[in-house]
Amino acid sequence: MNKNKKQEAEEESWGKFFRDVLVMFLIFVSIYYVIFSFFLANEVVSGPSMQPTFEDGDRLIAVRHFTPKRNDVVIIKAPDEANAMYIKRVVGLPGDTVQSKNDVLYINGKKVAQPYLNNKYKKADNLAGVNYTNDFKVKLKKNQYWVMGDHRDVSKDSRKFGAIKRSSILSKVVLRYWPFTQISTNFY
Repeated sequence: MNKNKKQEAEEESWGKFFRDVLVMFLIFVSIYYVIFSFFLANEVVSGPSMQPTFEDGDRLIAVRHFTPKRNDVVIIKAPDEANAMYIKRVVGLPGDTVQSKNDVLYINGKKVAQPYLNNKYKKADNLAGVNYTNDFKVKLKKNQYWVMGDHRDVSKDSRKFGAIKRSSILSKVVLRYWPFTQISTNFY
């Protein structure tokens, strides 16, 4: 009789263990779902428009609730393609006058440094005698943002589709976690 009770207790403890593991798993999945549905986004870079800052296949974590600032790298709803998203850099804020002239960026008439553009793509264009960023000038209205990719000669950005509204900006990139050799939080 002692063997039966011991065996029943052992079976009961295994059942309790598996039930506890299942409950913990469901709790963790629920927490993950809530965090990544409402607070964070897990994104994968597709395409060359942000090279060399981000390469095709880089994996990123972005926050959903933030106030856009100049130079933030953001994920936006593609204004020209249904159900698509783009990764771009915020260049102009509401009320700004944004101008590019002879590859120099001006915000409200003041020259702005763009260290993220010091790359092989810009150098190749300069050697060919071509401007890396075509000349333009735009005055942003209330609730308008100007976004551009870091690989200017291939990026489809505000120069093509115009200024975007705040509601089109979905999240701000805060971490690149893949590839492991490129883990970073600073994108310029």
